[in-house]
Order: sequence, then C-alpha cells, then structure tokens
Amino acid sequence: MKFVSLRKPVSMSARKEYTNGEVTIIWEAEKCIHSGICVKGLPDVFQPQDKPWIKIQAASTSNLVSQVKKCPSGALSFYMNNTEQDNSTIMETEVEVMENGPLLVHGTLNVTHADGKSETKDKTTAFCRCGSSSNKPYCDGTHRKIDFEG
Repeated sequence: MKFVSLRKPVSMSARKEYTNGEVTIIWEAEKCIHSGICVKGLPDVFQPQDKPWIKIQAASTSNLVSQVKKCPSGALSFYMNNTEQDNSTIMETEVEVMENGPLLVHGTLNVTHADGKSETKDKTTAFCRCGSSSNKPYCDGTHRKIDFEG
C-alpha cells in the first residue's frame, strides 16, 4: 500500500516578515549561515527554539535595525514602514575576522567575481576563509562542519 501526503512540503526558501509597525524584518532561511550573531546580540528578540522565532516587540526599532545590519549572510534584512526612503544607504566599510569563521565586511562594497560579473553588497557580507564553501566567495557555514580553525 502506498501512502501519499497531502501536506505541502516545508520550504526553507520561505520569506517571512515580522513587523512592529515602524520596521519590518525580513527573514530568508535559505541564506542563513547560522552565525548566531542575531541571537547573541538580541536574545530576547531572536529565539530559534520558538515559533515564531523572532519576537519583534522585545526591542526598540533602533536596536532591531542595528542588529539586523550585522547579519553576515543577508538572511535578515529590513525596511522601514510608511516611508519612501532607501534603506541601502552607503555605510562606512569595516572588516572583522570572526574566530574560526568568515571574514565579515560591514558596509557597501562592489564585488567582482572571477568570471567578471560584478555586484554591489550592502550591510554585512560574509566571505569564506576556510576554502570549503559551496557559495564562494561567500561563507555558507561549512567552516563549522569541517572544524575550521583560523
């Protein structure tokens, strides 16, 4: 006997939005490299064991925006509600080496790939340091699986 599920498969590519009225946080699961920066920075907001995992009312709008800007993968982003301002304003560039993890570049930068394709990255970009990412030059979290030290 063959059983067929009528439920739709859960997709990791789902885009979820959480709003407090002033700001909307967007979460794109497939981009997440599980750095834990969000959880460490605002543990009252980002609670991965709960559903929904983002408790947007647990922090001020300015603290939410500040923390989301630190997301190295771009899995978290935001937009301000009721405004037509561009949220991709140019930021001062800062480079941070994560212990046993990626190289984080905070700010607006142009990335030119080996094939000549160019793209502009805003906020925080995580570059692979372990050499094992399947999304080079960007980090995909593989460094944890291979116990990278650096």
